[in-house]
Amino acid sequence: MNWTLALPEILLAVAGLVLLLVGVGPKRDMTFPITMGTLGVLLVAAVLSMATADGVAFNGQFISDSFARFAKVLILLGAASGLMLALDWNEKQGIARFEFPILVLFSTIGMMVMVSASDLITLYIGLELLSLSLYVIASFDRDNERSAEAGLKYFVLGALASGLYLYGASLTYGFSGSTNFAAIGSAVSGEEGASLGLLVGVTFVIAALAFKISAVPFHMWTPDVYEGAPTPVTAFFASAPKVAAVSLLVRVLADPFADLAAQWQGVIWLASMGSMILGSLAAIRQQNIKRLMAYSSIGHIGYALMGLVVATDTGLRGVMLYMAIYLVMNAGVFAVLVSMRRQGRSLERVEDLAGLGRTDPAMAIAMVVFCFSMAGIPPLAGFFSKLYVFLAAVQEGYWVLATVGVLTSVIGAYYYLRIIKVMYFDTPAGALDPRSASASVILAGAGLFNLLFFLFPAPVVAAAGAAVAAFAG
Repeated sequence: MNWTLALPEILLAVAGLVLLLVGVGPKRDMTFPITMGTLGVLLVAAVLSMATADGVAFNGQFISDSFARFAKVLILLGAASGLMLALDWNEKQGIARFEFPILVLFSTIGMMVMVSASDLITLYIGLELLSLSLYVIASFDRDNERSAEAGLKYFVLGALASGLYLYGASLTYGFSGSTNFAAIGSAVSGEEGASLGLLVGVTFVIAALAFKISAVPFHMWTPDVYEGAPTPVTAFFASAPKVAAVSLLVRVLADPFADLAAQWQGVIWLASMGSMILGSLAAIRQQNIKRLMAYSSIGHIGYALMGLVVATDTGLRGVMLYMAIYLVMNAGVFAVLVSMRRQGRSLERVEDLAGLGRTDPAMAIAMVVFCFSMAGIPPLAGFFSKLYVFLAAVQEGYWVLATVGVLTSVIGAYYYLRIIKVMYFDTPAGALDPRSASASVILAGAGLFNLLFFLFPAPVVAAAGAAVAAFAG
């Protein structure tokens, strides 16, 4: 049992327990030291993840490979950015408590276990550890009715998704004889092929994971939870868990169920098509910028799933590259949203950005970069993320899907351009409060990444290619 392959997860688990004891021990407020400690542990875990060797641990239930390493680094980056954005915001909202960074830490462990899972049981353990933590932090602003409602809605629908997964996993176990990915793959590729019961099980598993990535038609929780949860929590929801769930979906479908591609490609095709259309159209009339970002995230998931539909090395590389770039774009946008405060009050409406180009030119320019990047305008990073998945779809003959992707990108550009119009052409509503240092760091880092990606795309593209080479044939 090569337990050292899970050293990053073990480190995070031990650190989480220690920080929890530190938080409940002394009488004075330990929120800031615990948050700093959590950020430090996440950094160490990222270094350990990159240094971890390939192999299988815990009797085949845990796998370490290039795919897991790539996904884990993205997850840790997303978790760290979410914590940084929460530092100042939680303090000003009066909800700065030491439990927040610890819950983010435990949810990160769940995500890392998910992407290294090579067994349906391990996958479920990681999924539930993530979900239980997210239920709590969604309603972290417990005196706010919207936050409590967001947590309750996510809990109820999350429980439904867990039930779907367990039912699908039980069918998969019953008709394949194992919960291990390798054994399931062998059963699927055998002479008898997959039975109808196994196909039904796979469908339920896909449905449960589609809920986690908020793909149509399992997207219904996303706008309300995004709007009701505290803004840094929404930023976290839209980054690391999305990367983890998409990575998990790629691993499950491209590894044990790879030989069933002809069966599941149609399901993913419909989810991709529906997500792109709904995400682009439903966001047009949104006035709350967090709800707008919720529908935007649904649309982006649709574009990412396009690469999974293709199910080739090129397509899967496009998926992981898309999620890496989306993670950075999303962090930048939410750094702006977290900074939307006027006279100590948090703002959420698009019209609250009116005149930002005159009152805070630096933040307005950064928001322009992120909006153009999300719209897929060249030469920003978002253009290349869409280019890779569109090219993969065209190469394999998915012309309808690619055409819909291009058209919905054009439609989606409208609501991004509307934000820019409000910032530069509407009458200023008053200057925003000074933004925090952590938000400024994320704005600068994400902005430079999106601007300069076209000059140095090779490292990220190569890393994404190496990731899918772990199991793509």
